[in-house]
Amino acid sequence: MATYLDCRIDAGAILGDIERITRVESPTSDPPGVNRVLDAIDGWFEGTGAVRERIRLDERFGDMLRVRCDPERREPGILVLSHVDTVHPLGMLTGALPYRRDGDKVYGPGIYDMKGGLALAVAAFRNLARGGASKPLPLTFLFTPDEEVGSVTSRRAIEDEAVRNRYVLVTEPKRAGGKVVTQRKGTGRYVIRVRGRPAHAGANHEKGRSAIRAMAGIIQQVEGFTDYARGITTNVGLVSGGTGVNVIPEFCTIHVDMRVRDLEAAAELEQRFRALEAGDPDVEMTLTGGLNRPPFPADARGLALFAKAAAIAARIGLKLESAGLSGGGSDGNLSAARGIATLDGLGVDGDGAHTNDEHLLYSSIEPGTRLMQGLMETLA
Repeated sequence: MATYLDCRIDAGAILGDIERITRVESPTSDPPGVNRVLDAIDGWFEGTGAVRERIRLDERFGDMLRVRCDPERREPGILVLSHVDTVHPLGMLTGALPYRRDGDKVYGPGIYDMKGGLALAVAAFRNLARGGASKPLPLTFLFTPDEEVGSVTSRRAIEDEAVRNRYVLVTEPKRAGGKVVTQRKGTGRYVIRVRGRPAHAGANHEKGRSAIRAMAGIIQQVEGFTDYARGITTNVGLVSGGTGVNVIPEFCTIHVDMRVRDLEAAAELEQRFRALEAGDPDVEMTLTGGLNRPPFPADARGLALFAKAAAIAARIGLKLESAGLSGGGSDGNLSAARGIATLDGLGVDGDGAHTNDEHLLYSSIEPGTRLMQGLMETLA
């Protein structure tokens, strides 16, 4: 019986699967698109004996797909975590980011983050299913619809599924040069709203209290929380306010992204956000949000799993390296924080996530699939 060491990996066929789901645009905000991708993925498991379950979480988002590849087995096993939503808006395929191949680079919205990675993970399982290979541990896939907005509805399902398993493998993309992820920063989101007092900007300027002016001071404070030496970053990414250029603005809102290395920094930043003030007694400020993904530490369990993966990689002629601390969050943060051995960044190699240059490297499909298959075959 062929194993991950000597089985045939058809990278061209896997790219065909990747192309099929990449040509279905699936931003988080478009549930029909997300569900069409899930329809395609569901079909990949036909004839494998796997049991598929579509779960509706929230009408604002697409469905979740859970696949139990060994439905009769109940012992803790391996959970493969993937998301099918993307950040690119509808229209990218006919606009700034059409699907195309240029040598080793294959472009498309969401192809790197993370449709390529989820496709190679399913391909690895299908190789095992076709060969009738037995696995030391049962295998479950979870495909979620809202990772790019913080897994707001799927978080509980992810955590509940993770604690039923011994290992979690995350198909987020590899970092430059094929490096995997063994630790990530925690992520937080805050929304700050300010209400001032409107007035005519010419006739009654002095009677107004500008929400935008008050918010400008708050923005400077928030941006000042960044501390590179401690791995803390804050970013005011969205600003909205005002009703007209000749009106003292009554409202202003900002959305803030926060990244922290550890829970101590998260607690400190929470206090600093709660202590913010508008600086004007006639202006009201409200704050919502907080830490939504805890830090993913490089703990003993995760490092032991990385060592197992590195040994498998060595057997197929690869040198597997860790990318070090990643600033981006993923659903791997949720499983790692629950104490489950988690290895992230097992998808395709490439670059340009969330940009008009997003692409995978075709040359990463075959070794990535073989490594994933090796983990499924040998983890015990």
